[in-house]
Amino acid sequence: MCLEMMTPLGPDFHIVTGRRRFLRQTFAYSALLALGSKTSLSSLLIADPTAAELLMIGDWGYDDNHAAQSAVAAAMRRYAHSRGINPQALLMLGDNWYGELAGGAHSSRWQRQFEEMYPPDVFACPAYAIAGNHDYERWPESKVSAELEYTRIGKTATGPTRWTMPSLWYRFEFPATKPLITFIALDSNMPLVDGGSGREREFTLTPQQQAEQLSWLKRELERPRTTPFLVVMGHHPVYSNGVHGDHPILMRDWNPLFQKHKVDMYLAGHDHDMQHLEFEGHPTSFVISGGGGALLTNPKIDPAQRGPYGQKIYGFSHLTVSSTQMTLRHLDSNGGKLHAFVRTSRGKVVVFS
Repeated sequence: MCLEMMTPLGPDFHIVTGRRRFLRQTFAYSALLALGSKTSLSSLLIADPTAAELLMIGDWGYDDNHAAQSAVAAAMRRYAHSRGINPQALLMLGDNWYGELAGGAHSSRWQRQFEEMYPPDVFACPAYAIAGNHDYERWPESKVSAELEYTRIGKTATGPTRWTMPSLWYRFEFPATKPLITFIALDSNMPLVDGGSGREREFTLTPQQQAEQLSWLKRELERPRTTPFLVVMGHHPVYSNGVHGDHPILMRDWNPLFQKHKVDMYLAGHDHDMQHLEFEGHPTSFVISGGGGALLTNPKIDPAQRGPYGQKIYGFSHLTVSSTQMTLRHLDSNGGKLHAFVRTSRGKVVVFS
């Protein structure tokens, strides 16, 4: 018999404890039961004045029509203002530039679609960026090279830039003081099959770079860390219900490392939608925030079958982190709540919708 219970937790959220079809593939229900009476569910969403805040978007730098990007960016500004949030970081999850980036690091698009779109008076913080497949398009020259150069230049006509992309893959801790998350930022652009086609190889890492990054990732994961949480970000999802589906090379190369080293969360874009996937026995929560401004795409798998959440919609995501838990919220282009979940430092997950 199918049972569902919804308990109100204020105006924004409801906790859902139902045996829906996706629960055969996920552990959200069992994790909720594991928390049980030991944790007050309402306390999971109480604001912590010591918590750190960041916002994220993927697939945002569309070239033809900026209406959707502008709407999402405006919603991010309103959301931060209405909630009294001073984000300590932005995460730019790839496909930062579609189409032509004439002038490379000196293109006027940097000012219009980044510096002014996400203004420093609201987002006075680093914007940590990674490359997507559209960034690898040569139009006419490498946009990835331009993004790396823009970081090195370090300033714009109106002041210092917040754009932060020191290399194709890198590590940083968040926040800068008393860090709570160790972030590993990766370049997920690689052939879907070994060798790849000629055209596919033009928009990916070289085989040598791919091997170098994997060796680097293994070393970084072996390093001791002092933060309670470990988060990896890459443009391509490892698992996705979206149009691109699961990524066989990332499943082969990265997923075993995530399991071995108990990565808490993997953040991605690429599919132009918003998703959250959990798998029974897997230590990692998989999040896709790809609704930043590019044309939306249809899902391939119903989130009722593999979820707990997925929706074809424009939006952004908000991550709040304390020493004991992370809270991830998906928001739409009006700043409305779509989905949220809490992940504790002990690896327990509670899903809100």
